[in-house]
Amino acid sequence: MSTELLVDGNPVDGQIVEKWELLLQKLKDLKKAAIAFSGGVDSTFLLYAACRALGDNVLAVTVQSDWVPMRETSESEAFCKVYGIRQVICRIREEDVEGFLENPPDRCYLCKKVLFCRMMEMAAAEGYEQMLDGSNINDISDYRPGVRALRELGVISPLQEVGLTKEEIRILSRAHGLNTWQKPSFACLASRFVYGEEITREKLDMVDQAEQKLMDLGFHQFRVRIHGKLARIEVLKEEMGRLLEPDILQEVTEYLKKLGFSYVTMDLMGYRRGSMNDGLGL
Repeated sequence: MSTELLVDGNPVDGQIVEKWELLLQKLKDLKKAAIAFSGGVDSTFLLYAACRALGDNVLAVTVQSDWVPMRETSESEAFCKVYGIRQVICRIREEDVEGFLENPPDRCYLCKKVLFCRMMEMAAAEGYEQMLDGSNINDISDYRPGVRALRELGVISPLQEVGLTKEEIRILSRAHGLNTWQKPSFACLASRFVYGEEITREKLDMVDQAEQKLMDLGFHQFRVRIHGKLARIEVLKEEMGRLLEPDILQEVTEYLKKLGFSYVTMDLMGYRRGSMNDGLGL
């Protein structure tokens, strides 16, 4: 019999509940598992589900690097503390990933291969042979060379296996009281760079601080793409008008110029995943 899950007093769609129950069963079959945990919507939901299914037989492995904002690491640590989950931190430097700084189109593959190798080594040292990640079914339609690295290493993507979409993960997260249900989608800061442009710590910090500014101003989903000294801001189309309000526009422009940007622009197409892939002709 399906467990009733509610959102605002209304039952969650039966098909979504079936996927939830299938996910729990898949996780139980693993006996124990390490979760690649970033603190984002998907990995938080997966880690929560793993705890429900496996109890203490779960390990959270979190990457700490210059291309991941400290707020993400701090939020992941806070979550693990609340739920009593053992967490290990995998520290990676840009120099550890050969080719990363040159930012080729397959940068994500190069990066994921090194990151997951390191994480799997740490997990194995703790007695965990199975590594899981939070990829969902929507990720299949995007250009994600990093997926090849995950498959080569045998990383399991249970959310994808049961067919959960991003929206369904948000619904289930809300039903289970996870505050990440409405958290904006996040991606590695390196994804803000046009392919071929050198990635530096200075530029990563510029992007990080620029996006933190938009977050502090209350924007919900956004990216600050970097093209040399030009910042290309993507916000949701329904929030474009707010960004263009004189006071907000002036505050954002002045702040980004202080960070080192010479030009500050808004993308008229609005926020969209993987916009840096547009020039690849995919």
